[in-house]
Amino acid sequence: MGADAEFTAFLDEGRFMLQRSRTTGQYVFYPRTFFPGTGEADLEWVEASGKAVVYSTTIVRNKPPVVDYNVALVDLAEGPRMMTRIVDVEPDQVMIGMAVVAQVAMIDDAPAVVFAPFKRARA
Repeated sequence: MGADAEFTAFLDEGRFMLQRSRTTGQYVFYPRTFFPGTGEADLEWVEASGKAVVYSTTIVRNKPPVVDYNVALVDLAEGPRMMTRIVDVEPDQVMIGMAVVAQVAMIDDAPAVVFAPFKRARA
């Protein structure tokens, strides 16, 4: 099974997994067979923290009745940057620097990693 298929299988289980180099401890995204730059094949799957910060965002405008949505780049706590959508908030309310947390959701009948605003518990 290839790296993309493994990633999708994890998503089917509701799990957001990343690859990490056993040698360097560095994380990579998107799923790969070899570590970029070194060619090392020592990648292992590990559970992602799910924490991220919005790096950039844009709104995809649609004709009604199709609703607008955003496309965002987020910086994962582990280091990689990934493209995603921010959910549970209006597209124009997504801000650069916003703390977000990962969820696995269905988009166009396929599992995908999306992010929702991180809500801190009040003391």
